[in-house]
Amino acid sequence: MLTFLAVYLHAIDPYAVMLWEGGPVRWYGLSYLLGFFVAYLLARRVTRVGRSTLQPQHVGDLVMAMAFGIVVGGRVGYVVFYRPELLWTFSDSLPYWDLLAINKGGMASHGGMIGAVLAGWLYARHSRHGTHDPLHILDLAVFAGPMGVFFGRIANFINGELIGRPCSPSLPWAVKFPQEMSHWTDAQLAQLRPLAGVMPNANPHLDIRYQLGLIIDHVQAGNARVIGLVEPLLTPRHPSQIYQALLEGLLLFVLLAAVWAKPRKPGVIGGLFCLLYAGLRIVGEQFRQPDAHIGFQWLGMTRGQWLSIGLLLAGVALLVTSARRKLEPLGGWRVG
Repeated sequence: MLTFLAVYLHAIDPYAVMLWEGGPVRWYGLSYLLGFFVAYLLARRVTRVGRSTLQPQHVGDLVMAMAFGIVVGGRVGYVVFYRPELLWTFSDSLPYWDLLAINKGGMASHGGMIGAVLAGWLYARHSRHGTHDPLHILDLAVFAGPMGVFFGRIANFINGELIGRPCSPSLPWAVKFPQEMSHWTDAQLAQLRPLAGVMPNANPHLDIRYQLGLIIDHVQAGNARVIGLVEPLLTPRHPSQIYQALLEGLLLFVLLAAVWAKPRKPGVIGGLFCLLYAGLRIVGEQFRQPDAHIGFQWLGMTRGQWLSIGLLLAGVALLVTSARRKLEPLGGWRVG
């Protein structure tokens, strides 16, 4: 079985349903919907069987507010942290402003967390159903957060984005991502020129760099001639998206669930989430290829690792704040 898995060529179609070119349903979008649905179920569970100031029938409102904060914060965070030039670039087609063009880079998890915190604070203070302790609302949000991360990282793998660093071809689960070609030099791309003669709709007079999307489409469609030329040129890599799905998603959720099996002081779960996510993200980033336009930074760390250090400090501050406040424990997901 392991021999069969060795150096798998990534050829997964990112569309769950494609009735026309470019739409309408991508696995990435479905991952967000599934994450918010699981968040609703988990938060409702806590409000039904644990101690909470939030009523079960109002959980949907909270999840909608958090979803808005995550999507807006995630997109703005990506642009601010990774591609600030998108703030002042525009195009001639929808959505015109590149800040809104989510296909250009996507979203950042750290930005999504900031958006979620702001949305949760606003909900806690201005909900039409009464006010709540912001730290308790934060606990409810982050308890479900890791499962959202899990589904999102799986979608990253399906999309072939956020690819891993090079690894030994002998690694049983190594993956070759054709998406890496978008970062190739002109000399590397020159090796793809013969493809213009074997791909339908290819323009032999157009720079091969502008036909990479078409090449990847043919790989995903199983075009043997295209695969035969492309695959030997690709680098075996760690499937870092899967690593991060298991670490920052599944493992983190199990740890938080173990702690919140019984009520805790507001802020404990939020603080632990920040600490554990930051630590697991720093580990996972060791296998992830840094963004090509950023690369490695000071001390050989990535932008994501440095942002995680800031999140780790925020987790310490939350735990200290929670310990100093004289509040009754809230939450808990076990019956009784």
